[in-house]
Amino acid sequence: MRTLKTLIITAALALTGQANAASVTSGQTNVLLDVELLASVGLVLSGVGGPVILPGNLGPGSVAFPINARNAMMPALPTTFTYTAGSLAPFSGTIEHSGTVLFNGGTLEVGNFTIGFDANRVGDMTSGFFVADNVTFLGVPLFDVGLPSALSAMADALTVAADLLVSAELAGVLGNAGLIGVDVGDALIEASAVPEPGTLSLLLAGLLLGGVASTRRPAGGARANG
Repeated sequence: MRTLKTLIITAALALTGQANAASVTSGQTNVLLDVELLASVGLVLSGVGGPVILPGNLGPGSVAFPINARNAMMPALPTTFTYTAGSLAPFSGTIEHSGTVLFNGGTLEVGNFTIGFDANRVGDMTSGFFVADNVTFLGVPLFDVGLPSALSAMADALTVAADLLVSAELAGVLGNAGLIGVDVGDALIEASAVPEPGTLSLLLAGLLLGGVASTRRPAGGARANG
């Protein structure tokens, strides 16, 4: 019986550590850019391409990029982002998108964005998350994501709101180091999520172990308190 109790306690500890794992499956990331500021540094917004949603959920002038499904096939990259419901961290993977933005009469196109994380990019104003291009500057971060102004990490939905800041890489392309960290817009991630399959398996195992324990209770256990 002592061995069975040990197994149940071990399963409970495993559940405590893993029961809140959730995976992003779909949704959209809304973006509202400061088009006047971008134009002042030589990036004149001229349109969008692909499955972009107009307007996005950040009001007039905003756009939304659909989040690729976890089972997306090439040329669309699949989303792999997994997080901990209730706290976000620990997390892993990336959120992938479809759709592009065109500048300067269509001569520059960026998009099919990746939202990823790099601990080396964490700073006083930056969260470590970044937005990278997968069209022209393959894999190059264009924006750092600022510290979240709103964050909700539920088991079935992830919502994050934050500023978009010019990355050192984009500032280098534009030849203006003074742009690093400049706020050029807002982003709002609105993602649907599901619990990780492993989480469901652990929950089921815990219930089964609990059932076994109840059937193994000694018949005289109730009289021990009397």
